[in-house]
Amino acid sequence: MKPRILMIDKNDKNSEKKEIDFEIEYLTSLTTAQRFKMMHDISLSMLRRIKRYDHRRAPKITQRT
Repeated sequence: MKPRILMIDKNDKNSEKKEIDFEIEYLTSLTTAQRFKMMHDISLSMLRRIKRYDHRRAPKITQRT
C-alpha cells in the first residue's frame, strides 16, 4: 500500500470536507479483507489498552437524602 499524505493550509475553510473526502477515498481503495484486518487490529489494540489500564469503571453514584 502506497502512503498517502493530505496537505491542508491553515486558512483553508474547506479543510474538514477535504479530510472527510480523503478518508473516504482511502477506505474505498482498500479491499474487504484489508478493511476487516484493520478493524481486527484496532479491536485488539483497544482490548490491550483496556487490560493495561485495568478497565476503570465509573465510581458509584450515591444519593444524598
